[in-house]
Amino acid sequence: MPDSNALYIAPDQLCVGLYVQLDLAWWEHSFAFSNFKIKDEAQIKALHKLGLKKVRYDPARSDCPPLEPEPQAEATAPVEAAPPSPEEMARQKRVEKLSVLRKRLAEVDRKFVQTSQRAKGLTQTLRRQPEELTKEAGALIGELVEAVLAEDGVVLHSINGKASDDAYYHPLNVTVLSMLLARQLGFDAEACHSLGMGAVLHDIGKLEIPSKVLLKPEPLTRPEQQLLQMHTEYGLRMGQKLMFDDDVLRIIHEHHEYCDGSGYPRQLHEPAISRLSRVVCIANHFDNLCNPLNPRDGLSPHEALAKMFAQRGRFDDVALKAFIRCMGVYPPGSLVQLEDDRYGLVLGMHPTLPLKPTLILYDPKVPKAEALIVDLEQEPRLAIARAMRPAQLPADALEYLNPRQQLSYYVDPRQARA
Repeated sequence: MPDSNALYIAPDQLCVGLYVQLDLAWWEHSFAFSNFKIKDEAQIKALHKLGLKKVRYDPARSDCPPLEPEPQAEATAPVEAAPPSPEEMARQKRVEKLSVLRKRLAEVDRKFVQTSQRAKGLTQTLRRQPEELTKEAGALIGELVEAVLAEDGVVLHSINGKASDDAYYHPLNVTVLSMLLARQLGFDAEACHSLGMGAVLHDIGKLEIPSKVLLKPEPLTRPEQQLLQMHTEYGLRMGQKLMFDDDVLRIIHEHHEYCDGSGYPRQLHEPAISRLSRVVCIANHFDNLCNPLNPRDGLSPHEALAKMFAQRGRFDDVALKAFIRCMGVYPPGSLVQLEDDRYGLVLGMHPTLPLKPTLILYDPKVPKAEALIVDLEQEPRLAIARAMRPAQLPADALEYLNPRQQLSYYVDPRQARA
Protein backbone atom coordinates (compact mmCIF):
# COMPACT_ATOMS: atom_id res chain seq x y z
CA MET A 1 0.00 0.00 0.00
CA PRO A 2 1.54 3.40 -1.02
CA ASP A 3 2.87 5.58 1.78
CA SER A 4 0.74 8.73 2.19
CA ASN A 5 3.93 10.72 2.95
CA ALA A 6 5.58 9.72 -0.33
CA LEU A 7 6.09 12.16 -3.20
CA TYR A 8 7.03 11.68 -6.83
CA ILE A 9 10.12 13.11 -8.51
CA ALA A 10 11.75 12.81 -11.91
CA PRO A 11 14.59 10.24 -12.26
CA ASP A 12 17.10 13.07 -12.82
CA GLN A 13 16.36 14.33 -9.26
CA LEU A 14 17.64 11.12 -7.63
CA CYS A 15 20.66 11.37 -5.33
CA VAL A 16 22.43 9.39 -2.63
CA GLY A 17 20.44 9.48 0.63
CA LEU A 18 16.94 9.46 -0.86
CA TYR A 19 14.56 6.74 0.36
CA VAL A 20 12.75 5.45 -2.76
CA GLN A 21 9.74 3.17 -3.18
CA LEU A 22 9.52 1.39 -6.54
CA ASP A 23 6.04 0.86 -7.98
CA LEU A 24 7.15 -2.39 -9.61
CA ALA A 25 6.76 -6.11 -8.99
CA TRP A 26 9.83 -7.85 -7.53
CA TRP A 27 10.74 -9.52 -10.82
CA GLU A 28 10.70 -6.20 -12.73
CA HIS A 29 13.85 -4.84 -11.08
CA SER A 30 17.18 -6.17 -9.82
CA PHE A 31 17.17 -4.66 -6.30
CA ALA A 32 16.86 -6.77 -3.16
CA PHE A 33 13.81 -4.77 -2.00
CA SER A 34 11.31 -2.42 -3.60
CA ASN A 35 11.79 0.13 -0.77
CA PHE A 36 15.33 1.25 0.11
CA LYS A 37 17.65 4.20 0.69
CA ILE A 38 19.99 4.99 -2.20
CA LYS A 39 23.55 4.34 -1.05
CA ASP A 40 25.72 4.96 -4.13
CA GLU A 41 25.86 6.18 -7.73
CA ALA A 42 25.64 2.61 -9.05
CA GLN A 43 22.13 2.32 -7.64
CA ILE A 44 21.16 5.64 -9.24
CA LYS A 45 22.39 4.39 -12.62
CA ALA A 46 20.43 1.16 -12.14
CA LEU A 47 17.29 3.17 -11.31
CA HIS A 48 17.74 5.28 -14.44
CA LYS A 49 17.98 2.11 -16.56
CA LEU A 50 14.53 1.01 -15.37
CA GLY A 51 13.11 3.70 -17.67
CA LEU A 52 10.60 5.04 -15.15
CA LYS A 53 8.89 8.37 -15.89
CA LYS A 54 8.76 9.18 -12.16
CA VAL A 55 10.01 7.70 -8.89
CA ARG A 56 8.25 7.73 -5.52
CA TYR A 57 10.33 8.82 -2.51
CA ASP A 58 9.66 9.36 1.19
CA PRO A 59 10.96 12.69 2.56
CA ALA A 60 10.64 11.51 6.17
CA ARG A 61 13.06 8.60 5.61
CA SER A 62 15.46 10.45 3.33
CA ASP A 63 18.75 12.02 4.46
CA CYS A 64 18.47 14.94 2.04
CA PRO A 65 16.10 16.59 -0.44
CA PRO A 66 16.10 15.53 -4.11
CA LEU A 67 18.13 17.41 -6.69
CA GLU A 68 16.57 20.32 -8.50
CA PRO A 69 14.86 19.17 -11.70
CA GLU A 70 16.81 19.71 -14.89
CA PRO A 71 15.37 22.41 -17.17
CA GLN A 72 13.14 21.09 -19.93
CA ALA A 73 14.78 20.90 -23.34
CA GLU A 74 13.46 23.27 -26.01
CA ALA A 75 10.59 21.65 -27.89
CA THR A 76 12.02 22.99 -31.15
CA ALA A 77 15.36 21.32 -30.60
CA PRO A 78 14.74 17.65 -29.78
CA VAL A 79 17.81 15.60 -29.02
CA GLU A 80 17.80 12.06 -30.26
CA ALA A 81 18.91 9.46 -27.74
CA ALA A 82 22.08 7.65 -28.62
CA PRO A 83 21.49 4.05 -29.69
CA PRO A 84 22.33 1.52 -26.97
CA SER A 85 25.78 0.00 -27.12
CA PRO A 86 26.18 -3.73 -27.85
CA GLU A 87 27.12 -4.23 -24.18
CA GLU A 88 23.95 -2.45 -23.02
CA MET A 89 21.80 -4.46 -25.43
CA ALA A 90 23.36 -7.69 -24.13
CA ARG A 91 22.73 -6.59 -20.54
CA GLN A 92 19.10 -5.78 -21.30
CA LYS A 93 18.68 -9.18 -22.91
CA ARG A 94 20.10 -10.87 -19.80
CA VAL A 95 17.73 -8.86 -17.57
CA GLU A 96 14.76 -9.89 -19.72
CA LYS A 97 15.79 -13.57 -19.58
CA LEU A 98 16.21 -13.39 -15.82
CA SER A 99 12.78 -11.78 -15.46
CA VAL A 100 11.15 -14.56 -17.49
CA LEU A 101 12.92 -17.25 -15.46
CA ARG A 102 11.96 -15.68 -12.14
CA LYS A 103 8.33 -15.34 -13.21
CA ARG A 104 8.20 -18.97 -14.30
CA LEU A 105 9.79 -20.25 -11.10
CA ALA A 106 7.44 -18.12 -9.01
CA GLU A 107 4.47 -19.57 -10.90
CA VAL A 108 5.69 -23.15 -10.33
CA ASP A 109 6.13 -22.39 -6.61
CA ARG A 110 2.59 -20.97 -6.48
CA LYS A 111 1.09 -24.02 -8.18
CA PHE A 112 3.04 -26.34 -5.88
CA VAL A 113 1.70 -24.61 -2.77
CA GLN A 114 -1.85 -24.84 -4.10
CA THR A 115 -1.48 -28.53 -4.96
CA SER A 116 0.16 -29.38 -1.63
CA GLN A 117 -2.80 -27.78 0.17
CA ARG A 118 -5.15 -29.92 -1.90
CA ALA A 119 -3.10 -33.00 -1.00
CA LYS A 120 -3.40 -31.98 2.65
CA GLY A 121 -7.15 -31.63 2.17
CA LEU A 122 -7.40 -35.26 1.04
CA THR A 123 -6.46 -36.42 4.54
CA GLN A 124 -9.13 -34.18 6.06
CA THR A 125 -11.69 -35.48 3.55
CA LEU A 126 -10.79 -39.08 4.41
CA ARG A 127 -11.55 -38.39 8.06
CA ARG A 128 -14.72 -36.33 7.60
CA GLN A 129 -16.28 -37.29 4.25
CA PRO A 130 -14.57 -40.48 3.02
CA GLU A 131 -17.16 -40.91 0.27
CA GLU A 132 -15.81 -37.69 -1.35
CA LEU A 133 -12.17 -38.82 -1.30
CA THR A 134 -12.14 -40.55 -4.70
CA LYS A 135 -13.74 -37.54 -6.38
CA GLU A 136 -11.30 -35.00 -4.89
CA ALA A 137 -8.22 -37.16 -5.44
CA GLY A 138 -9.35 -37.89 -9.00
CA ALA A 139 -9.66 -34.20 -9.82
CA LEU A 140 -6.18 -33.48 -8.42
CA ILE A 141 -4.57 -36.38 -10.30
CA GLY A 142 -6.39 -35.50 -13.51
CA GLU A 143 -4.72 -32.09 -13.55
CA LEU A 144 -1.29 -33.59 -12.83
CA VAL A 145 -1.71 -36.19 -15.58
CA GLU A 146 -2.54 -33.42 -18.04
CA ALA A 147 0.55 -31.46 -17.01
CA VAL A 148 2.95 -34.41 -17.02
CA LEU A 149 1.72 -35.74 -20.36
CA ALA A 150 1.92 -32.33 -22.05
CA GLU A 151 2.91 -32.70 -25.69
CA ASP A 152 6.34 -31.11 -25.27
CA GLY A 153 7.07 -32.74 -21.93
CA VAL A 154 7.71 -31.11 -18.58
CA VAL A 155 10.47 -29.41 -16.65
CA LEU A 156 11.03 -30.85 -13.17
CA HIS A 157 11.65 -28.20 -10.49
CA SER A 158 13.00 -28.51 -6.98
CA ILE A 159 11.25 -26.50 -4.28
CA ASN A 160 12.42 -25.85 -0.72
CA GLY A 161 9.37 -26.58 1.38
CA LYS A 162 8.56 -25.83 5.00
CA ALA A 163 9.05 -28.50 7.60
CA SER A 164 5.56 -27.95 9.07
CA ASP A 165 3.98 -29.52 5.97
CA ASP A 166 6.36 -32.47 5.54
CA ALA A 167 3.58 -35.02 5.93
CA TYR A 168 1.77 -33.63 2.89
CA TYR A 169 4.84 -32.98 0.75
CA HIS A 170 5.87 -36.65 0.78
CA PRO A 171 2.78 -38.06 -1.00
CA LEU A 172 2.89 -35.18 -3.48
CA ASN A 173 6.60 -35.79 -4.15
CA VAL A 174 5.97 -39.49 -4.69
CA THR A 175 3.06 -38.71 -7.00
CA VAL A 176 4.98 -36.22 -9.15
CA LEU A 177 8.06 -38.44 -9.41
CA SER A 178 5.99 -41.57 -10.13
CA MET A 179 4.11 -39.86 -12.93
CA LEU A 180 7.28 -38.42 -14.42
CA LEU A 181 8.74 -41.94 -14.47
CA ALA A 182 5.50 -43.28 -15.98
CA ARG A 183 5.85 -40.81 -18.85
CA GLN A 184 9.43 -41.97 -19.39
CA LEU A 185 8.19 -45.58 -19.50
CA GLY A 186 5.45 -44.72 -22.03
CA PHE A 187 2.41 -45.30 -19.80
CA ASP A 188 -0.89 -44.05 -21.24
CA ALA A 189 -3.18 -41.52 -19.54
CA GLU A 190 -5.37 -44.21 -17.94
CA ALA A 191 -2.40 -45.99 -16.36
CA CYS A 192 -0.98 -42.65 -15.21
CA HIS A 193 -4.28 -41.78 -13.55
CA SER A 194 -4.36 -45.07 -11.61
CA LEU A 195 -0.70 -44.63 -10.74
CA GLY A 196 -1.31 -41.09 -9.49
CA MET A 197 -4.28 -42.13 -7.37
CA GLY A 198 -2.28 -44.90 -5.74
CA ALA A 199 0.77 -42.69 -5.23
CA VAL A 200 -1.05 -39.78 -3.59
CA LEU A 201 -2.90 -42.21 -1.28
CA HIS A 202 -0.11 -44.76 -0.76
CA ASP A 203 0.40 -43.91 2.92
CA ILE A 204 -3.24 -43.51 4.05
CA GLY A 205 -2.74 -46.46 6.40
CA LYS A 206 -0.38 -44.31 8.49
CA LEU A 207 -3.48 -42.55 9.85
CA GLU A 208 -3.84 -45.65 12.04
CA ILE A 209 -0.25 -45.46 13.35
CA PRO A 210 0.36 -43.43 16.56
CA SER A 211 2.25 -40.17 16.05
CA LYS A 212 4.81 -41.15 18.69
CA VAL A 213 5.90 -43.95 16.33
CA LEU A 214 5.59 -41.98 13.07
CA LEU A 215 7.54 -38.99 14.39
CA LYS A 216 10.02 -40.75 16.67
CA PRO A 217 13.48 -39.29 15.90
CA GLU A 218 15.40 -42.20 17.45
CA PRO A 219 15.61 -45.63 15.77
CA LEU A 220 12.41 -47.64 16.20
CA THR A 221 12.35 -50.72 18.39
CA ARG A 222 11.51 -54.02 16.74
CA PRO A 223 7.83 -53.90 17.88
CA GLU A 224 7.56 -50.27 16.74
CA GLN A 225 9.02 -51.19 13.36
CA GLN A 226 6.51 -54.01 13.01
CA LEU A 227 3.67 -51.64 13.90
CA LEU A 228 4.83 -49.06 11.35
CA GLN A 229 4.97 -51.73 8.63
CA MET A 230 1.32 -52.49 9.33
CA HIS A 231 0.38 -49.24 7.55
CA THR A 232 0.29 -51.13 4.24
CA GLU A 233 -2.31 -53.55 5.67
CA TYR A 234 -4.32 -50.76 7.28
CA GLY A 235 -4.25 -48.79 4.04
CA LEU A 236 -5.47 -51.81 2.06
CA ARG A 237 -8.44 -52.26 4.41
CA MET A 238 -9.33 -48.58 4.21
CA GLY A 239 -9.11 -48.65 0.42
CA GLN A 240 -11.30 -51.74 0.19
CA LYS A 241 -14.00 -50.05 2.29
CA LEU A 242 -13.87 -47.06 -0.06
CA MET A 243 -14.01 -49.42 -3.09
CA PHE A 244 -10.80 -48.20 -4.72
CA ASP A 245 -9.81 -49.77 -8.04
CA ASP A 246 -7.62 -52.86 -7.84
CA ASP A 247 -4.58 -51.02 -9.28
CA VAL A 248 -4.83 -48.39 -6.55
CA LEU A 249 -5.28 -51.01 -3.82
CA ARG A 250 -2.19 -52.87 -4.99
CA ILE A 251 -0.04 -49.72 -4.88
CA ILE A 252 -1.20 -48.99 -1.31
CA HIS A 253 -0.43 -52.58 -0.31
CA GLU A 254 2.77 -53.17 -2.30
CA HIS A 255 4.74 -49.89 -2.36
CA HIS A 256 7.30 -51.33 0.10
CA GLU A 257 7.73 -54.64 -1.76
CA TYR A 258 11.19 -55.01 -3.34
CA CYS A 259 11.90 -57.10 -6.41
CA ASP A 260 14.41 -59.30 -4.54
CA GLY A 261 11.83 -60.33 -1.93
CA SER A 262 13.31 -58.20 0.88
CA GLY A 263 10.29 -55.89 1.24
CA TYR A 264 7.02 -56.06 3.13
CA PRO A 265 4.28 -56.99 3.97
CA ARG A 266 4.47 -60.24 1.92
CA GLN A 267 8.13 -60.41 0.74
CA LEU A 268 6.98 -60.59 -2.88
CA HIS A 269 9.39 -61.00 -5.79
CA GLU A 270 9.26 -58.94 -8.98
CA PRO A 271 6.80 -61.04 -11.05
CA ALA A 272 4.21 -60.88 -8.24
CA ILE A 273 4.43 -57.09 -7.80
CA SER A 274 2.28 -54.94 -10.09
CA ARG A 275 4.13 -52.69 -12.54
CA LEU A 276 2.49 -49.61 -11.00
CA SER A 277 3.59 -50.65 -7.52
CA ARG A 278 7.16 -51.09 -8.76
CA VAL A 279 7.13 -47.50 -10.07
CA VAL A 280 5.78 -46.05 -6.81
CA CYS A 281 8.32 -48.11 -4.83
CA ILE A 282 11.18 -46.35 -6.67
CA ALA A 283 9.74 -42.86 -6.18
CA ASN A 284 8.88 -43.55 -2.55
CA HIS A 285 12.34 -44.94 -1.74
CA PHE A 286 14.08 -42.01 -3.44
CA ASP A 287 12.05 -39.43 -1.52
CA ASN A 288 12.64 -41.23 1.78
CA LEU A 289 16.40 -41.11 1.16
CA CYS A 290 16.32 -37.38 0.34
CA ASN A 291 13.79 -36.41 3.02
CA PRO A 292 14.14 -38.63 6.10
CA LEU A 293 12.54 -37.70 9.41
CA ASN A 294 15.86 -36.24 10.55
CA PRO A 295 17.03 -33.82 7.81
CA ARG A 296 20.66 -34.30 8.87
CA ASP A 297 20.44 -37.88 7.60
CA GLY A 298 19.20 -36.81 4.17
CA LEU A 299 21.14 -37.59 1.02
CA SER A 300 21.50 -35.23 -1.91
CA PRO A 301 19.43 -36.29 -4.95
CA HIS A 302 22.66 -37.25 -6.74
CA GLU A 303 23.74 -39.42 -3.78
CA ALA A 304 20.27 -41.00 -3.49
CA LEU A 305 20.30 -42.09 -7.14
CA ALA A 306 23.82 -43.50 -6.76
CA LYS A 307 22.77 -45.49 -3.69
CA MET A 308 19.68 -46.87 -5.41
CA PHE A 309 21.75 -47.88 -8.43
CA ALA A 310 24.15 -49.71 -6.11
CA GLN A 311 21.11 -51.59 -4.69
CA ARG A 312 19.48 -52.05 -8.10
CA GLY A 313 18.61 -55.68 -7.41
CA ARG A 314 15.84 -54.41 -5.14
CA PHE A 315 14.11 -52.49 -7.93
CA ASP A 316 12.60 -53.05 -11.36
CA ASP A 317 15.74 -52.72 -13.51
CA VAL A 318 14.07 -51.08 -16.52
CA ALA A 319 12.11 -48.64 -14.33
CA LEU A 320 15.14 -47.71 -12.22
CA LYS A 321 17.28 -46.93 -15.27
CA ALA A 322 14.42 -44.87 -16.70
CA PHE A 323 14.09 -43.02 -13.37
CA ILE A 324 17.80 -42.14 -13.40
CA ARG A 325 17.43 -40.88 -16.98
CA CYS A 326 14.40 -38.71 -16.24
CA MET A 327 15.92 -37.28 -13.04
CA GLY A 328 19.02 -36.29 -14.97
CA VAL A 329 22.73 -36.49 -14.30
CA TYR A 330 22.29 -33.60 -11.85
CA PRO A 331 18.78 -33.91 -10.35
CA PRO A 332 16.97 -30.79 -9.15
CA GLY A 333 18.18 -29.93 -5.67
CA SER A 334 21.79 -30.98 -6.41
CA LEU A 335 24.79 -28.79 -5.66
CA VAL A 336 27.21 -28.49 -8.57
CA GLN A 337 30.41 -26.75 -9.64
CA LEU A 338 30.72 -25.24 -13.10
CA GLU A 339 33.78 -25.58 -15.32
CA ASP A 340 34.64 -21.95 -14.42
CA ASP A 341 34.70 -23.06 -10.71
CA ARG A 342 31.50 -21.24 -9.69
CA TYR A 343 29.05 -23.08 -7.42
CA GLY A 344 25.38 -23.54 -8.19
CA LEU A 345 22.17 -25.22 -7.08
CA VAL A 346 20.08 -27.06 -9.66
CA LEU A 347 16.55 -25.63 -9.72
CA GLY A 348 15.02 -27.48 -12.65
CA MET A 349 15.75 -29.73 -15.60
CA HIS A 350 14.09 -31.25 -18.64
CA PRO A 351 14.53 -35.03 -18.94
CA THR A 352 15.66 -34.71 -22.55
CA LEU A 353 18.42 -32.25 -21.57
CA PRO A 354 20.09 -33.88 -18.54
CA LEU A 355 23.27 -31.77 -18.83
CA LYS A 356 21.45 -28.45 -19.30
CA PRO A 357 19.49 -27.70 -16.10
CA THR A 358 18.46 -24.34 -14.69
CA LEU A 359 20.77 -23.15 -11.88
CA ILE A 360 20.98 -20.49 -9.22
CA LEU A 361 24.61 -19.34 -9.04
CA TYR A 362 26.65 -18.24 -6.03
CA ASP A 363 28.24 -14.82 -6.47
CA PRO A 364 29.40 -13.01 -3.31
CA LYS A 365 29.15 -9.69 -5.18
CA VAL A 366 25.43 -10.16 -5.84
CA PRO A 367 22.89 -9.99 -2.97
CA LYS A 368 21.26 -13.33 -2.27
CA ALA A 369 17.80 -11.97 -3.10
CA GLU A 370 19.12 -10.97 -6.56
CA ALA A 371 21.05 -14.19 -7.20
CA LEU A 372 21.68 -14.94 -10.85
CA ILE A 373 19.51 -17.69 -12.33
CA VAL A 374 20.93 -19.32 -15.45
CA ASP A 375 19.33 -21.72 -17.92
CA LEU A 376 22.25 -23.72 -19.33
CA GLU A 377 20.15 -24.58 -22.36
CA GLN A 378 20.43 -20.90 -23.28
CA GLU A 379 24.09 -20.52 -22.23
CA PRO A 380 26.20 -22.87 -24.39
CA ARG A 381 29.47 -21.47 -23.00
CA LEU A 382 28.65 -22.67 -19.47
CA ALA A 383 28.81 -26.31 -18.38
CA ILE A 384 28.71 -28.32 -15.15
CA ALA A 385 31.97 -29.98 -14.15
CA ARG A 386 30.85 -32.08 -11.19
CA ALA A 387 28.25 -32.70 -8.48
CA MET A 388 29.21 -31.55 -4.99
CA ARG A 389 28.46 -32.60 -1.43
CA PRO A 390 27.39 -29.79 0.95
CA ALA A 391 30.56 -30.28 3.01
CA GLN A 392 32.69 -29.55 -0.09
CA LEU A 393 31.34 -26.01 -0.46
CA PRO A 394 32.68 -22.99 1.43
CA ALA A 395 30.34 -22.05 4.29
CA ASP A 396 29.33 -18.73 2.70
CA ALA A 397 28.44 -20.43 -0.62
CA LEU A 398 26.43 -23.10 1.17
CA GLU A 399 24.48 -20.52 3.18
CA TYR A 400 23.87 -18.45 0.03
CA LEU A 401 22.51 -21.39 -1.99
CA ASN A 402 20.63 -22.89 0.99
CA PRO A 403 20.36 -26.30 -0.69
CA ARG A 404 17.85 -28.12 1.46
CA GLN A 405 15.56 -28.17 4.39
CA GLN A 406 12.72 -30.16 2.88
CA LEU A 407 13.23 -30.91 -0.80
CA SER A 408 10.09 -31.09 -2.89
CA TYR A 409 9.40 -31.49 -6.59
CA TYR A 410 6.87 -30.10 -9.00
CA VAL A 411 6.46 -29.93 -12.76
CA ASP A 412 6.10 -27.15 -15.30
CA PRO A 413 4.75 -28.02 -18.79
CA ARG A 414 7.48 -27.56 -21.39
CA GLN A 415 5.45 -25.15 -23.55
CA ALA A 416 5.45 -22.65 -20.64
CA ARG A 417 9.17 -22.11 -21.37
CA ALA A 418 8.50 -20.30 -24.64
